[in-house]
Amino acid sequence: MTPLLILLALALIGAPLFVVIAAGALWGFHAAGVDLSVVAIEIYRIAETPVLLAIPLFTFVGYLLSESNAPRRMMRLTQALVGWMPGGLAIVALGLCAIFTAFTGASGVTIIALGPLLYPAMEAAGYPKRFNLGLVTTGGSLGLLFAPSLPLILYGIVAQQMHIGAPMSIEDLFLAGIFPGLLMIGLLALWSAWSNRSLRLSFGAFRWREVGGALREAAWELPLPFFVLGGIYGGWFAVSEAAAMTALYVTLVEVVILREIPLKQLPGIMRRSMVLVGGVLIILAVSMASATCMIDAEIPERLFAFISAHVTSRMTFLILLNLFLLLLGALLDIFSALVLVVPLILPVAVQYGVDPVHLGIIFLANMQIGYLTPPVGLNLFISSYRFEKTVGEVYVATLPFFAILLIAVLIITYCPALSLALLGR
Repeated sequence: MTPLLILLALALIGAPLFVVIAAGALWGFHAAGVDLSVVAIEIYRIAETPVLLAIPLFTFVGYLLSESNAPRRMMRLTQALVGWMPGGLAIVALGLCAIFTAFTGASGVTIIALGPLLYPAMEAAGYPKRFNLGLVTTGGSLGLLFAPSLPLILYGIVAQQMHIGAPMSIEDLFLAGIFPGLLMIGLLALWSAWSNRSLRLSFGAFRWREVGGALREAAWELPLPFFVLGGIYGGWFAVSEAAAMTALYVTLVEVVILREIPLKQLPGIMRRSMVLVGGVLIILAVSMASATCMIDAEIPERLFAFISAHVTSRMTFLILLNLFLLLLGALLDIFSALVLVVPLILPVAVQYGVDPVHLGIIFLANMQIGYLTPPVGLNLFISSYRFEKTVGEVYVATLPFFAILLIAVLIITYCPALSLALLGR
């Protein structure tokens, strides 16, 4: 009991999360009489994972795009394509946020980069201020289920290291997230159009000339999906190779060809993106050691024995899982939740017949809602700071979007075919 109290005290006094996790793993191995060098071995094992290279590269791409004029060009293109529809600008905002969140890893960069662009544009078009605030705040977490989302890759790495359940790959997760991600955006888009149906919004007619001009302006950004998805599923690249090619391409375009980012700013952008990545990777490394310790101590088996004694059906387990993950998302950031909790719930979920890929989509869909949930909802605080509103005002503005995302999570949870159809499972 004393070591547990010490770890709790470390957490309460503000010790870094990786220190608390590493201390717990070291004590667990020491108590079991295992040589402590096993922690270094586990860290090395995760460090030599080839797909790990994709995390810093894709994160750098996201930060680089957010510093350029790419958001403005993509907004013009999407506005030209669907902006003429009732609620079209809201749909543009949702799609644009999803694209940038997929690259930036839902780190709040989307709100900071796109907020000054989307919020005034929607206000000028006649959308209510509260609606605009809620949509931009919610949009900052959309895209977690789309490639090359950092949490999606991170879940795949953690699950692969455990070797539990059906074999899976990062590519499987990229495919599995497409339909659930589109469902979330689709439901939000439908509600956005319906809730503003009585407003006389200033949307113009569809014009082919504007579409052509927007296509020419965004011509350098349009190949990005082909680098990521086309290259991977076409057999041209592995995930890490696709990340390297994407990073090289975006750097050449934004720094050399378009010259929107001066060369002297590049080190600063690299530093900011790698600070995020470094924090994630060091937590991942020590968490793998902690997971091995828990598996050796048969904690997942004991947890399953306890749950199965009280929960007999798969349906009930999924209900409890959603409730647990929603609570988890309100208390922990997504990266900490991934590396700390997935090693515990994955073995239990597999025992109930939940596919590891489907579990990953359920997990991330719930964590996406966590960005809008007090007390740790990151998007609430970023929007509060960026738009000079109280956290309470931001939270109230996001409530309708929160409810719609909750409905989407339930559909994703109880319709596994939505996640697994493209995998043929």
